[in-house]
Amino acid sequence: MKKTGKDKLIERFQQRMAKHHDELRWLYMELYGNDSMFAELCDQLYRFYLERNSDLKEIDLYREENPNWYKKNDLLGMMLYIDQFAGDINGVRSKLNYIRKCNVNYIHIMPFLESPKGRSDGGYAVSDFRKVQKELGTMEDLEKLTAACHKKGMYVCMDFVMNHTSEEHEWAKRARAGEGEYMSRYFFFRDHTIPSIYEKTVPQVFPTTAPGNFTWLEDAQHFVMTSFYPYQWDLNYKNPRVFNEMLYHLLYLANRGIDIIRLDAVPYIWKELHTQCRNLPQVHTIVRMMRMICEIVCPSVLLLGEVVMEPEKVVPYFGTVEKPECHMLYNVTTMATTWHTVATGNTRLLKEQLDILHSLPKEYIFLNYLRCHDDIGWGLDYASLEKENMEERAHKKYLNDYFQGYVEGSSSRGELYNADPLSGDARFCGTTASMCGVEKAGFEQNDADMKIAIQLDLMLHAYMFMQSGIPVIYSGDEIGQVNDYSYKDDPWKAADSRYLHRGAMNWKLAEDISRKNTVEYAMFEGLDRLEKIRKSEKAFVSGADAWTIDTGDSSVLGIGRYFEGEKLIGLFNFSKFEKTTVLQETEEYKELITGKEGNTAEIHLPAYGFVYLKKKG
Repeated sequence: MKKTGKDKLIERFQQRMAKHHDELRWLYMELYGNDSMFAELCDQLYRFYLERNSDLKEIDLYREENPNWYKKNDLLGMMLYIDQFAGDINGVRSKLNYIRKCNVNYIHIMPFLESPKGRSDGGYAVSDFRKVQKELGTMEDLEKLTAACHKKGMYVCMDFVMNHTSEEHEWAKRARAGEGEYMSRYFFFRDHTIPSIYEKTVPQVFPTTAPGNFTWLEDAQHFVMTSFYPYQWDLNYKNPRVFNEMLYHLLYLANRGIDIIRLDAVPYIWKELHTQCRNLPQVHTIVRMMRMICEIVCPSVLLLGEVVMEPEKVVPYFGTVEKPECHMLYNVTTMATTWHTVATGNTRLLKEQLDILHSLPKEYIFLNYLRCHDDIGWGLDYASLEKENMEERAHKKYLNDYFQGYVEGSSSRGELYNADPLSGDARFCGTTASMCGVEKAGFEQNDADMKIAIQLDLMLHAYMFMQSGIPVIYSGDEIGQVNDYSYKDDPWKAADSRYLHRGAMNWKLAEDISRKNTVEYAMFEGLDRLEKIRKSEKAFVSGADAWTIDTGDSSVLGIGRYFEGEKLIGLFNFSKFEKTTVLQETEEYKELITGKEGNTAEIHLPAYGFVYLKKKG
């Protein structure tokens, strides 16, 4: 008998399930030991698979057959807030041609699910995982956006906030009312006895703005665990109901056409007494199960892990080649070290960290960025810096002073976030352009300084593109958009300096990308040239060999890339002074930006200059 379309669908699901069933069941039972909940999970996976529309199933098939589709050199991301970028979801859809003009084919839309105004930490306190914020649109609008993106060969990423819910979530409301079933989905305690034990070992995320890890609920007469803010209640993943329901939400969102799901605060999701409640083995078990579940239901969907920690704690979230977890991770440490390098003019630490990254398996894909929606935390390798007499507290102060523009010679502008006068710790806020000096030069109407600022901005992007992985820019970076201080006039935002770099997209300035002698033209054209080079040269693929090069000058970073007979060398001057670099190995090359030809015996770099050298022959 000839198989029907439905028969083929069922068979495909059964094949995917058969591939993962035994391991999935073993891991699930290891955590929960609950057969009935596992059976329910499997039934729901089949339901979500059947509900997935035909267009998405076609994408699933293509990406299953081409599993390295995201590891090439043709992906460029852009992060944006829907309201700040274009008003609402339909507004974003109307701007897709502009986004494509930026050479971007991967958009990360920042939190848009329903959350209470003023008590959401920028949308990271979700009150309903299946509703869009009213002012941004509807789920139907989201599906239209993802479908439009797919037609244009673009991919959509969203945040999945899995560590906690808003206190306004239905579960939280029912827990607050004393319903035991829902209290068990969080961490509720009648007195401070057990919370005090947790507090002995669990670090504080925001010690100045949200001290402690628990909040007393006067009306409920209980403490509840709140690692981030009092209105964000930590979920209890020891309860299988929490795991199942959160996975159902994830699959629901995947079925709206989302391609990449960013797992927010994933290291925090499992709690154990007498531990730091970070990076526990059970976290990796959960992420591994999530990976398998996606491969069963929606194999085209990628998991992006948000692990804002040092490299040795980040890399395990890739899992192993045999048992992978996240498809991609953020390259957080390199981002912070990049700005340290800008402030010091010394590339030694950055070179050390790139050497570590280059030694990792080529299967590991990082998202590389200069700035994102969040602040910059100075999580540097201070043990290494101390060898150069850079003590942690003093150096953090120097960096924060430098980027606020308080250090002589600095042209950066920005503000601190979560400054702690006792520890001296603080995080930094500001756009790429403002940190590079565009804001200062524009305010002072200094053309010479503006040229230097734009050169630094472009050099940093050129260096970022040279790293293995997927580069992501923040919306507005392509036109050199500076800090927006108007957030101070909004009572809902005034206390959070991160809104300094989350300003509204200035579409009036964006019109100047075609008008010569403007900052917008210089930035847009400069990035356009770099982006097209990256997409046209196969040495930029993630699987290329990559290494750092001894340039003989601590202020000049050298990176080499090699793939299928083609070799590229990038040289990046982190100094305000002209440099001449002599490479140990003399080769004939073509400079990809200018088209000039020569040899590497002597390379001249202007202040903040850079070159892409392609070996001839």
